Amino acid sequence: MDYLESLFGLKGRVAVVTGGTGELCGAMAEGMAGAGAEVVLVGRDKDKAAVRLERIAKAGGKAWFHAAEASSKVELERLRDAVVARSGRIDIVVNGAGVNSPTPFFDITEEEFERIVRVNFKGVFLGCQVFGKYLVERGQGGSIINLGSMAALTPLSRVFTYSATKAAVHNLSLNLAREWAPAKVRVNVLVPGFFPAAQNRAVLTPERVASIMGHTPMKRFGEPAELIGATLLLAGGAGSFITGAELVVDGGYHAMSI
Repeated sequence: MDYLESLFGLKGRVAVVTGGTGELCGAMAEGMAGAGAEVVLVGRDKDKAAVRLERIAKAGGKAWFHAAEASSKVELERLRDAVVARSGRIDIVVNGAGVNSPTPFFDITEEEFERIVRVNFKGVFLGCQVFGKYLVERGQGGSIINLGSMAALTPLSRVFTYSATKAAVHNLSLNLAREWAPAKVRVNVLVPGFFPAAQNRAVLTPERVASIMGHTPMKRFGEPAELIGATLLLAGGAGSFITGAELVVDGGYHAMSI
């Protein structure tokens, strides 16, 4: 086996990606498929999944779609069983389903609060419960990658509930990394900086974009494909001693002060 392939290749592994029909997790899924993994895209939009599946197939990768609600334990258990039945195993899990809202703090309704908590935090919590239990009990190790946010590390304006849920994701991930390390199940947080995607376009006003660019040394937004390298590091052999990490991919945003 080629040295680089042994570090970053994923041949023979199966990856489950919740939020895989979205832009960021879809790119991560495409990258893992390109590295040899069989990838299961999980979401609710079959048409969006079809576009990504076609791209993966054209590149010679292997992937399929399973419809599931990430915040339902019953549906995640059915997903787990379906993947094991069809693909034989699960090695990598990306918990990436997420929603956002620019609602001013005093105007946030209980309904909106509960919806964002349900998708952003409960979905990750249940994903870790369902798939983490499988990986720990299987006894062959594995990698769980939870999607975090710069909003969890540096307070950002106008995304109050989103920030709180992402901070919870970071905290949970570090706790589970410590808990499951003896079982060789690694849990890490991939922390994107500013990547324009469906969930954050509502808050990207011209004024906000100018502020972001002024705080980003690389003076641009990230491209979804720029998350692939970090994904392969955390998913594959190159990251075998990495757990409990918050891997930031942000063009230097977190390093900027004055």
